[in-house]
Amino acid sequence: MKTIFNGTQRERKLSDMEQASYDVLVIGGGITGAGIALDAQTRGMKTALIEMQDFAAGTSSRSTKLVHGGLRYLKQFEVKMVAEVGKERAIVYGNGPHVTTPEWMLLPIYEGGTFGMFSTSIGLKLYDYLAGVVKGERRSMLNRDETLRREPLLKKDGLKGGGYYVEYRTDDARLTMEVMKKAVEHGASVVNYAKADEFVYDNGRLTGVRVRDMIGGGTFTVRARVIVNATGPWVDTLREKDKSKQGKTLRLTKGVHLVFDQSRFPLRQAVYFDTPDGRMVFAIPRDGKTYIGTTDTDYSGDTARPVMTDADRKYIIDAANFMFPELKLTGDDVESSWAGLRPLIYQEGKSPSEVSRRDEIFVSPSGLITIAGGKLTGYRKMGEQIVDLLARKLTEHGGGSYPASRTKTMPISGGDVGGPGGYEAFVKRAAAGGAAKGLERSAAEQLARKYGSNVERIYELAEQHRQTAAAYGLPAEVYAELVYAIEHECAVKPVDFFVRRTGALFFNIGWVQQWKSGVVAAMSELLGYSDEQRAEYTAELERQLEVAVKPAPVAADTSASAEFRVSGTEDNGAKNGAGAIVK
Repeated sequence: MKTIFNGTQRERKLSDMEQASYDVLVIGGGITGAGIALDAQTRGMKTALIEMQDFAAGTSSRSTKLVHGGLRYLKQFEVKMVAEVGKERAIVYGNGPHVTTPEWMLLPIYEGGTFGMFSTSIGLKLYDYLAGVVKGERRSMLNRDETLRREPLLKKDGLKGGGYYVEYRTDDARLTMEVMKKAVEHGASVVNYAKADEFVYDNGRLTGVRVRDMIGGGTFTVRARVIVNATGPWVDTLREKDKSKQGKTLRLTKGVHLVFDQSRFPLRQAVYFDTPDGRMVFAIPRDGKTYIGTTDTDYSGDTARPVMTDADRKYIIDAANFMFPELKLTGDDVESSWAGLRPLIYQEGKSPSEVSRRDEIFVSPSGLITIAGGKLTGYRKMGEQIVDLLARKLTEHGGGSYPASRTKTMPISGGDVGGPGGYEAFVKRAAAGGAAKGLERSAAEQLARKYGSNVERIYELAEQHRQTAAAYGLPAEVYAELVYAIEHECAVKPVDFFVRRTGALFFNIGWVQQWKSGVVAAMSELLGYSDEQRAEYTAELERQLEVAVKPAPVAADTSASAEFRVSGTEDNGAKNGAGAIVK
């Protein structure tokens, strides 16, 4: 396997990109940008992508980690949206079974609650129809006893029964990585820690970006015929650089999730429930943990560093104790947490939970194409729609013609496992192969489930570097994952590995504490850190570990979550301005 996405080659890649000329430059390395890059490159457009942080470092590693159809949007009469994202669920699952797992969801129904048995039955049936749900995953209605049998921790007072339906659980950061790797495999030029500092124009038309290397400090100019702004919470920042931030603008809201060990929160069954204030919250079991969230509050703090506050933690714990009263959870029970931002389109007079998650596309007079809003589930369709627009723009300017999107039936990187139907058989075969190379069978299976059809390379690295791993005090499989993350997933810092490549800082924080010294030492050698870099990156990891567990002072996070209410927001401009709304 060629190491074409190597973290040691970033600076050389930036230099090569400066010498090239691209059809498309995507700014933003989250799931939306990755989806656009893959769609564009596989349609024959020479594509580049830059990301100022690590890939998926923003919203795309901080979601509820569900590829879901948006059942609650039926309450807001967003029927078309439910139909679109519901169908996309199945496509995402089909193309990447190793990063997407069917998850039966229980919707408990209480006397006087938001949902009634009849309305829930009709709503879930409509949901199945709109989303094109396959027969084996269609909803059923449960009586009180069956509901409690599936989840005994539920509050019993007033319980009438429940709705039972399928959502899909994912690892959002790994999904992003696998889509990005697929784009790279097809020839896209992709670099992380590369910030769009300044736009370059030719007679008023946007033709390039001056890019700053956030690791090495150099500056490079990357040119493209069309530039796409897919930066999530930062889209308005780039529109300001382009002097085209008019009309509709972003409204950032913050969502916080808490993680508990199953020994303290032994949830058997994923539950989607309404809170005393009328919101909906997920509680989901995952790999020996239970995570629960999310909050939904206006945010005006540091876009790159949203954090959990005492108020956030109290809100979620109160919600958990309301629905699962036997637990009597406290702040001391929280093992880890994460906070993320939703980049929503501003809608006057609506609370955060009511604001539409629909995406919109804007085209500025300079030619900058911006995509804002949207959901994780719809990333592939958003990519297709953007690239349809790019194809028209490029064709207008003499770029030839381009085929239709190919991504609907294209497995992402690691997804060549025989589809969802063949996945378990693949895991069994792969785990046997890993065990034959000296790994514990359980470790080999865990790796196969995480990396899919790319796992053979992990096994090879574990076999080849057993002695080197031991020299760093690391198990062979941990060192193998680390080398793979650097050579094939462009990991540069310890936080890249522990947060985005493995998800361990959220779901196995003890594992991070156990192996962090060895990982930092190994990365220092493999990536040639200076003494200053090693100290800086170690401190960054320690800050992430602290933030995951300890609430930040309110002053460090100026979102509305301090009081858990949403104040009014001023109108941010006219409905139409320098940016034409395409969609």
